[in-house]
Amino acid sequence: MASAHDRAVLQTIFNPTSPFGDIPALNQEDDLTDDDSAFEPELVKQVKDLELQGVSAAESGDLHAALQLFNQAVMVLPQRASAYNNRAQTKRLQGDSKGAVEDLEKAISLSRGTGRTACQALVQRGLLLRLTGRDEEARVDFEKAAAMGSEFARQQAVILNPYAALCNRMLSQVIDKLRNPETSEMQ
Repeated sequence: MASAHDRAVLQTIFNPTSPFGDIPALNQEDDLTDDDSAFEPELVKQVKDLELQGVSAAESGDLHAALQLFNQAVMVLPQRASAYNNRAQTKRLQGDSKGAVEDLEKAISLSRGTGRTACQALVQRGLLLRLTGRDEEARVDFEKAAAMGSEFARQQAVILNPYAALCNRMLSQVIDKLRNPETSEMQ
């Protein structure tokens, strides 16, 4: 059984737009929904159940079972984005970053870049891009997710903005001079 900390980590992985300590009601992103109206309601229910089972399996540490459940969800409704997004997180946990990015791109494409799944997939792809040093591409993803209401993505976009980094560096120097006036006069 997973500890409370493990569940919090997994919640962050499967729902990265709600970072630790974040207050969900403050994020506009929480109001986003996915449009499932194009799918048969019974199939949507079946897929959602498979996804919940997959998340539970991942929370209990059984990534193999989680991957199988997400694969089943994809087979039942291959045009629904959410299962690709969740499967991507399982692949990432298994060390398959390339497969994770492929699934995230599929989720973004299927969602047409709108809704909760698109927002989550953009944040998750942005994080994977940052890990590989592709900061400019990551910044673009974070900016798109931020425009959808993700506070976490907004913070990441600011961090990756070169002008913001320069301003932060200058501000740090000014604050340092104000805190330590005697050392700045010596320089």
